[in-house]
Amino acid sequence: MDLQMPEMGGLDAMITIRGEFPEARVIVLTTYAGDAQVLRALKAGARAYLLKNSLHKELLETIRAVHAGKKALSAEASYQIAEHATDDALTPAEVRVLRLIAEGNANKEIAAQLSISEETVKGQVRNILSKLGANDRTHAAMIGLKRGIIEF
Repeated sequence: MDLQMPEMGGLDAMITIRGEFPEARVIVLTTYAGDAQVLRALKAGARAYLLKNSLHKELLETIRAVHAGKKALSAEASYQIAEHATDDALTPAEVRVLRLIAEGNANKEIAAQLSISEETVKGQVRNILSKLGANDRTHAAMIGLKRGIIEF
């Protein structure tokens, strides 16, 4: 979600709004198509997820569909979810390691920050590369950012 607010992000705002108004029908309009971002928004209660480059007609159809109680995704968001639907998801520990990789930390630094052994970090890095289909640590970080698994 790319709504920039001083006190909270768009996802937190949606959760807050839906907490107070559970029947609110939220349509996310964003530039991010990463499957992890789409799924987080849907799990938080979004009824639709559209990209800002959506055609005017698609936006109107989506508003009408959500008003009628349906859910909708932009084609690009649907493609991203379908592409990764059968992938093995990263564990929370692997996501933490991936985030630290993206910040430029070496295995030794990651181990120290997470209070785990360097061998454990190496095993998690191997799992991350395998699960994401990445060639190396940098590629894994880029995939994680593109898919919305990690954010900066």
